[in-house]
Amino acid sequence: MSDPVELLDFWLGEIGPDGWYAGGDDIDSVCRDRFLDLWKAARDGNLDHWIDGTVGSLAFLILTDQLPRNMFRGTADSFATDPHALAAARTALAAGWDLGAPEPDRQFFYMPFEHSEDPADQATAVRLMEERLPSDPEMALHARAHQAVIARFGRFPGRNHALGRFSTPVEQDWLDAGGYAAEVRRLKDGP
Repeated sequence: MSDPVELLDFWLGEIGPDGWYAGGDDIDSVCRDRFLDLWKAARDGNLDHWIDGTVGSLAFLILTDQLPRNMFRGTADSFATDPHALAAARTALAAGWDLGAPEPDRQFFYMPFEHSEDPADQATAVRLMEERLPSDPEMALHARAHQAVIARFGRFPGRNHALGRFSTPVEQDWLDAGGYAAEVRRLKDGP
């Protein structure tokens, strides 16, 4: 498969919103079986020509930001193409291509900012989720939760093991107390 439309048909159609954040061995395996070679091509810079318009950019972002989190769950490769995704997201936003996608799909233009460990990118993610996805307040909630984690720790402690980083005692306590899921609950419930 080398067509961005085929990738979008898979992710936006076959998997769809119910599967985007569900994970699990079945979805992870299908992603790996169908897209590993394509992901390697993107990683190696051979699909940069996709970053040209709404459709190609959206497919590139899903391939480099979302699918690796399924294909390589719990390993460093989950994050290996994050820099590619972030650069593509910046290009797409500057060109306004994100606004050519319907709201549910548009979130994938903003996820690379949310997945970045840079506080400025976190602020961008929150702003974009609030302003450009008004019909889904959960997206802004999750962006604020990611931002809160980066504000507190300067990185995502949930990635430490996969990336070979040691967790500080404070990070480990946070992870043991529920980590990111607890952060989301805290924001939902208020102080």
